[in-house]
Amino acid sequence: MIVSRRWLEALLDRPLDARETAERLTMHVAPVDAVVPLHQDLGDIVVARVLEVNKHPNADRLTLCLVDAGSAGGPVQVVCGARNVQAGKSYPYAPVGAVLPGGVRLERKPIRGVESNGMLCSAKELGLGDDHAGILELDTAAAPGTRFVDAVPIADHQIVIDVPANRPDLLCHKGVARELAALLGGAVKLPPIPGAGSAAPAGGDAALGGRRRAPSTRGGGSARAAEPGVAAGPSGPATTGIVDGVEVRLEDPEGAPRYMIAVIRGVKVAPSPPWLAGRLSSIGQRPINNIVDATNYVLFEVNQPLHAFDLAKLRGPAVVVRRAKPNEPIVTLDGVQRTLTPEMTAICDAERPTIIAGVMGSAASEVTESTTDLVLECAYFQPTRVRRTRRALGLSSESSYRFERGIDQLGMPAALRRAIDVIVAVAGGALREPPLDLWPQPVQEKTISLRPERASHLLGVPTERAELERLLTSVGFFVAPKDGGNRLAVQVPGWRPDVTREVDLIEEAARLKGYDAFPDELRPYRSGTVPDAPVEQIKARVREQLAHSGFFEARTIPLGPRDGPDAVAVRNPLSADEAYLRRRLIPGLVRRVEHNWASRNRDVRLFEIGNVFRAAQDRPEEWDSVAGVLTGARRPPHWSEGAKVPDMDIWDLKHHFELAVRAAAPSCDVQPATGGVVGWEAVQRGEVWGWAGRLEADAPVWAAALFGFEVRLDATLPGAVHYRPLPTQPPVERDIALLLPAGVSAGAVSAVLARAAGPLLERLEVFDEYRGAGVPAGYRSVAWHCTFRDPARTLREREVDELLAGALQALEDELGVRRRES
Repeated sequence: MIVSRRWLEALLDRPLDARETAERLTMHVAPVDAVVPLHQDLGDIVVARVLEVNKHPNADRLTLCLVDAGSAGGPVQVVCGARNVQAGKSYPYAPVGAVLPGGVRLERKPIRGVESNGMLCSAKELGLGDDHAGILELDTAAAPGTRFVDAVPIADHQIVIDVPANRPDLLCHKGVARELAALLGGAVKLPPIPGAGSAAPAGGDAALGGRRRAPSTRGGGSARAAEPGVAAGPSGPATTGIVDGVEVRLEDPEGAPRYMIAVIRGVKVAPSPPWLAGRLSSIGQRPINNIVDATNYVLFEVNQPLHAFDLAKLRGPAVVVRRAKPNEPIVTLDGVQRTLTPEMTAICDAERPTIIAGVMGSAASEVTESTTDLVLECAYFQPTRVRRTRRALGLSSESSYRFERGIDQLGMPAALRRAIDVIVAVAGGALREPPLDLWPQPVQEKTISLRPERASHLLGVPTERAELERLLTSVGFFVAPKDGGNRLAVQVPGWRPDVTREVDLIEEAARLKGYDAFPDELRPYRSGTVPDAPVEQIKARVREQLAHSGFFEARTIPLGPRDGPDAVAVRNPLSADEAYLRRRLIPGLVRRVEHNWASRNRDVRLFEIGNVFRAAQDRPEEWDSVAGVLTGARRPPHWSEGAKVPDMDIWDLKHHFELAVRAAAPSCDVQPATGGVVGWEAVQRGEVWGWAGRLEADAPVWAAALFGFEVRLDATLPGAVHYRPLPTQPPVERDIALLLPAGVSAGAVSAVLARAAGPLLERLEVFDEYRGAGVPAGYRSVAWHCTFRDPARTLREREVDELLAGALQALEDELGVRRRES
């Protein structure tokens, strides 16, 4: 998004420094990619008043102008080729020595035998337009000699903001100004329209800098008050209406939840006035005519896309919002015929489509110089529908970019009122009837509950309720106390569709406060009690071991060519070389080594931990493996060594392979490879879990031998969690208190109980320890909770009593532990 510094200044009614503004936006709002100065190369140009205009003695098409440029030497003579120069008027003047845009330096030189001191400049020579037929006449009271950029407000800066997808409110000058007002103080107010017959309606955010009144929501209507001059549709789910003779039918309320139409009669299409053309040019937009430019102005000012129809070209006259018919054709404004589908929303007249909703209009209803009556559309189109339409047609526009991200559905009346005022000011005409507003299912502003203690917990610093209220209200949220002040009820404005949860409000408060305001040291925190999964513990151990050995971890894609009969094919491969899931990690690492060799990196040690796949009967098998490759010098060279560091050999491979096996699958044995191959294998219970050996690769002549290994991770190590079905038989539970002599541990007692009671003792837990009255000296009382269960049948009480009696006898015989009598 490109915003103009001067445009922001008009909204905030205060001067801005472009660099400081960019820094504040980057720190609190969104990254600023660039700050581009505009017309800063006109510093040498001054305002001059022409005193006399005389005919050139040697040329019929040239004139001699006596120019007062405010210099100490008095008026100077300038040869001019334009015929529009008149005595007594002011023009931009480039004196001798001035540098024009493009780097041309002016010199004093004769023209047709008469010396010319500098030049009077046209708009094109100053880089302000394409008109070079005449000198640029200035409507200014500035004294001669005043710098041109001081007398005429053209010096500007373009601030290029990288707007994230979740912040559509930043796609307009008002949204950016709202953020700056929160950071700098003040309020946002739409500037008056030059030439407007009446003052523009208040468009500022009343909530900026303070509270706003909670709106009424009775009757199921909008939570925002009706805008002046905009007629709401009839009560109930209205989908049709007539405004100034134009019938409007909303037949696709899903694709267009809200649709507004205004009719302006008696306009005159012409080039835009300088203020409007200048606003659009300052952000890189090409002025077209006063009607189109007015709609674009409102688009970039308040983020509301609009479209103007030529009423005379609308058949009916009618505006119908419906789904497109199968293969329905339309010629868009870019002159290309496109085919619509029923999945798209079309804006039509009585017979044909005139707009692809939310994307682009057609040439059939385009505003031209002969247009006198306008139909002005202001709509909210369903974002996902617009996105699918834009992708299907391969057509993007400023409007679709905004509709896809979501605009302020509640702010449409104010935006339409603003557009009407701009059009009437620059093109004349009149609004004979209030606009029509079709809104079958009105929506309300969301209200979210915010807990200050939750904000303090997430942000890690104490956050007061008053501070939260101040920060949120500064950007247009309405905040009111709730539950006696323990919570805040926050009403989200319509221009912030991204704020849906409490954590979003906390994030808003954090960014407005400034992330640099939070402490950067690690504060005390409560760590989690859930341990990592066993396989993750194995991966961490493998990473640590290989990293200590000088290996760097690599990540390769799990796709590649077919490398065996049990390779798993991908249904929609990206390419023929990536049509199968990998069976091994080694090939991807070998390609990485070849890439390093191509960059003349000879010493390489890489490892990867990832998934490998094998085809099976029902579904592919998948497991985790670790692989490593090594080539080059055995260790880094040192200046004290005279001889070259030796390269790694097969025994270095064996060393690293044993380290990897010890970390990944310690129950495996490393044995020489079978089949006469030089290398080693990791074997567990007769099954090969890994291998190591020399690898083949596309190596340059200066490269050393390449070695590699791959080992399957053993996820069955102790500590792994395995599935066990819930028991189907009821348990029998007993609590026993035992007297333990000094020196006898509870662990030793548990071991004897478990052995003596046998497999039916499912669980044994200590739940109490006691010393005191009733316990003999030198003893302590420890209580166990015993759970007995037979997985196949229901146990009888008598069976449990017999098992427990045998276990107690074993305790007394072996450890001198006896049951405590109550």
